[in-house]
Amino acid sequence: MGALRRVVTTREGGVSAPPYDSFNLGDHVGDDPAAVAANRTRLARHLGLPDDRVVWMEQTHSTTVTVVDGPRSRPVPASDGLVTTVPGLALAVLTADCVPVLLGDEQAGVIAAVHAGRVGARNGIVDEALAVMVGLGAQPERISALLGPAASGHFYEVPPEMARDVEEHLPGSLCQTDAGTTGLDLRAGIVRQLTEAGVSAIAVDPRCTIADEKLFSHRRCAPTGRLASVIWR
Repeated sequence: MGALRRVVTTREGGVSAPPYDSFNLGDHVGDDPAAVAANRTRLARHLGLPDDRVVWMEQTHSTTVTVVDGPRSRPVPASDGLVTTVPGLALAVLTADCVPVLLGDEQAGVIAAVHAGRVGARNGIVDEALAVMVGLGAQPERISALLGPAASGHFYEVPPEMARDVEEHLPGSLCQTDAGTTGLDLRAGIVRQLTEAGVSAIAVDPRCTIADEKLFSHRRCAPTGRLASVIWR
């Protein structure tokens, strides 16, 4: 079994022009398709993989999780979670404030990449991905998780009724922003959710996409590009 590897990109090191400068990996944000393709090829080369062995998805804020069994030349349609048991196949999630969740059971050889925005996280996309992984032989106590850069509770302001609704479905998410307003800390809610599911090896990248200008943030400056968080073995 290959060791689990995880990579998170920043906005630096690519060829996209402003406002997508420069390492935009999102193909749905209005950037020049040729620039996005060049950036995706650059990422694949950095990972030491052919382009079609980095699998992307057409993210829709759903709770749909797709099992991938081989290379893909096009993004997986209408999916917000990818799971595979195939070595040398990298799963990628695109974000610019939402939470990228990278999950892996190294012993079982099962990995997942999850796009957990406010809607998807609230509706259970992470639990769905865990269920699919378990169906393929993973065990929660063996799964390690990385939550990548995302909008932090310090700055992620939402209306009180929205925050209460998310808290009802994803306990631990409700918070107060630095400005004293009602906010959401989705990563805190997801950590609690993972812990309750039996996952204990959880790492959280502390960077806030809204605050860190080396990262893309839809809230800070739309239109903008997308970061990629990738897992493979």
